[in-house]
Amino acid sequence: MPQLAVVGCEQGLVHPMQDNPRLGIIMMIATTVVFSVQDGISRYLAEHYNVITVVTIRYMFFMAFVLAYSARQDGGIRKIASSPQLPVQIGRGLLLAGQICVAILSFSTVGLVNFHAVFASYPLMVMALSVPVLGEAVGWRRWLAVCIGFCGVLLILRPGTEMFGSASILPVLAAFMMAVYGILTRYAARQDAALTSFFWTAIAGGIAMLAIGPFFWVPPVGTDWYWMGLLCLTGTGGHYLLIKALDATKASTIQPFAYLQLVFASSIGILVFDDSLDPMLIVGSAIIVGSGLFALQRERQAAQS
Repeated sequence: MPQLAVVGCEQGLVHPMQDNPRLGIIMMIATTVVFSVQDGISRYLAEHYNVITVVTIRYMFFMAFVLAYSARQDGGIRKIASSPQLPVQIGRGLLLAGQICVAILSFSTVGLVNFHAVFASYPLMVMALSVPVLGEAVGWRRWLAVCIGFCGVLLILRPGTEMFGSASILPVLAAFMMAVYGILTRYAARQDAALTSFFWTAIAGGIAMLAIGPFFWVPPVGTDWYWMGLLCLTGTGGHYLLIKALDATKASTIQPFAYLQLVFASSIGILVFDDSLDPMLIVGSAIIVGSGLFALQRERQAAQS
């Protein structure tokens, strides 16, 4: 995920020492591939184990990676963890942990294709929320892109038909939670370094999962231990590649390539899990992605002017 989603995608984790767009784009494409594989593994495990167990194991390794990475930076963990707005940082971390739980639950209920088609709308939600929450200015063209993108979501969900149900709301909820997380990340960036936000993303969510994980713990059996291990490796590897991508070039340069996760994850859903791909879903996805790319381009132009 986003976790580009992040996963996750922590924009501006590090400031590039030199701008190498080609390397950054290659690293970003690799990131989307790795996170798509992680989503496929998460779906498989969620069909055999409860979501809390899967997310707890994932966060254990995520925390270990972030602690090790932070310890190697100038000033070490103490400097990176220091923040004048700890409630915001902790809230971000808790929100993302909950979002990941909702996302993985969605994988096993609506499938990877339907989830990522709807989830691709979260950048548009961020743009819409940035006006009332952050006081940012959004022109009428970007508002139009937001409205058109949400029409794409409605095409996919099709309210009033048998396609629309309680399970179909989960991807919308996951996208909204990620959007709020993105808004809080922008808010936190006003005072904290990006590495500080990245640190608390892992630590706050990880501690929360370790606190509730034992109450839902189901020990993996047989070869599922290998899948759990691969889940952790893809999660750690994806975040490492993302950091390298952001280290190579600007976040705005590589952000459009994050949409490739929709393609890669959907391919896994179709080829491995027999997810269906209907015409309305294709049209809705195209509308969402097109609107997102248009809004991103307008945002760049506004920033330059």
